[in-house]
Amino acid sequence: MKMMTQDRGLGELLVTAGKLDADGLDMATREHAKTGERLGSILVKMGLVEEEDVLKVLAQQLHVPYVKLSELTIRKEVIEKIPAKLVNHYHMVPIDQYNGTIRVAVSDPMNVHVLDDLSLVIKLEVEPVVASTKEIDDAIKKYYGIGADTVEGLIEDRGAEGAVDLQADVTNIDDMAEDASIVRFVNQIIAEAMADRATDIHVEPLESELRVRYRIDGMLYEAAIPPTIKRFQSAIISRIKIMADLNIAERRLPQDGKIKIKNQDKEFDLRVSTLPTPYGESISIRILSRDSELVSLDKLGLDDHNLKILRKMINKPHGILFVTGPTGSGKSTTLYASLSEINTIDRKIITAEDPIEYRIPGVTQVQVSPTIDLSFARVLRTMLRQDPDVIMVGETRDPETAQAAIRAALTGHMVFSTLHTNDAAGAVSRLLDMGIEPFLVASSVEGLLAQRLVRVLCKECKHTYTPSPEVLRRLSLNNLNTEGAIFMKPGGCEKCRYTGFRGRTAIYEIIKIDEEIKRLIVDRQASNIIKKAALASGMRTIREDGWLKVREGTTTIDEVLRVTMEDEFGGSAYDGE
Repeated sequence: MKMMTQDRGLGELLVTAGKLDADGLDMATREHAKTGERLGSILVKMGLVEEEDVLKVLAQQLHVPYVKLSELTIRKEVIEKIPAKLVNHYHMVPIDQYNGTIRVAVSDPMNVHVLDDLSLVIKLEVEPVVASTKEIDDAIKKYYGIGADTVEGLIEDRGAEGAVDLQADVTNIDDMAEDASIVRFVNQIIAEAMADRATDIHVEPLESELRVRYRIDGMLYEAAIPPTIKRFQSAIISRIKIMADLNIAERRLPQDGKIKIKNQDKEFDLRVSTLPTPYGESISIRILSRDSELVSLDKLGLDDHNLKILRKMINKPHGILFVTGPTGSGKSTTLYASLSEINTIDRKIITAEDPIEYRIPGVTQVQVSPTIDLSFARVLRTMLRQDPDVIMVGETRDPETAQAAIRAALTGHMVFSTLHTNDAAGAVSRLLDMGIEPFLVASSVEGLLAQRLVRVLCKECKHTYTPSPEVLRRLSLNNLNTEGAIFMKPGGCEKCRYTGFRGRTAIYEIIKIDEEIKRLIVDRQASNIIKKAALASGMRTIREDGWLKVREGTTTIDEVLRVTMEDEFGGSAYDGE
């Protein structure tokens, strides 16, 4: 009865605070009477209030402080007072210690049994403060590391010396790779990467540590893992190799494999690559969602000017469109969006890809496999016997593929492909370097598109600022109009995991191959001459396109400068605020 009164008091305080209406309270109270579950939990589950609001009122009711763990720095000696196993078991985190008392953050301060049990185990007085479930989870990962309780259990079960010896014993490592704790730890690493929207996981053995990093929005971030995990390095690497169906006994040669997994009803393909190093095998895992929705051209980041040009190019009856840029710049996404746009019942579309990243209904997609001599060039030659209208070649990486693509374009097919060059005009030089005759390039290529990806500012925490006069001067020297521009900079909040950015968008430059540019190609003119001609005919450079997104408040000056590679503009755009 006491609990019922306390719960009712909580509900009435939420109503008084304007966080809940009377009807919502009545509905939740009836559910509480039926199930006996705490009113605060019911209110959060029903979506009537946020957990933070419930906890603040509960803290007020119990005369216990409410804290934001993300705003605290917890000392190492405090963290060491409570083992990871207890922290995860009781779902709490220590934040301070004084005079024989340890202060811990909990999300359920009414569960006094947890506090009593903890006090008995660590032999200290326990003083609770209130924090949200998510903040406690984040703090555990930050200060103890992902899977810290799993690692503690491994050390307890096998002992530190045994763990070290395992690195040199192939038979024991193979056995340990199937250990439930190792399996669980690897699963936690992968699950955490997916929760963080990572595109890649890097497991990197160093001399004195095993480092795990995630690539999120194009940038690498180190994952918090326990330092003691180095002891189980070989078992962890073997576990990943087993999952990818690789030879765990072969550690001297690179290997490639694939893992198929399901996470929250979504299917993923994980591309695994191993590389031998002096300190063990380095593993890179690319995360590809098999259920990813195709991005439409309208959502790529193209403005009306560039979108109109691209739509005209992809609807041509024949020719080649090359999309250029470094690895990870979104080239494949642009090609998929283009194919999706023109994927109609009256067009036969065939692709050669390595790997197939998106499934497009109605499109014949072929997975290239060099191990069985199924190369891009070989697939491309066979494609022409399939009566296609549109062909996509994942990458033009050798003269044979380039020759086959150009022949396909000259025989009445529309061909899409990618090249690794720094700008759009550089694609011409790349083709000529492959030995393609200039007149063939001029006759077949219809357009060249270069792109980069920039991080998008988090909508929740971005804010305006005024750059220094020096920064504005440098922008003007780069022919970027600053008049009337509103400059935004990253903040940092829970939504973006305190990076200030969430998601990415593309910036572009597009060259239309007109008669003047064809003449320059035939004359083997340098790429900078071709670029000047394209600028004279109205092309906007990647940097200028990025500047438009800065003015819109989509991204920052530093982001655009980071990916456009020119070095006229030194230092940070935030200097001298």
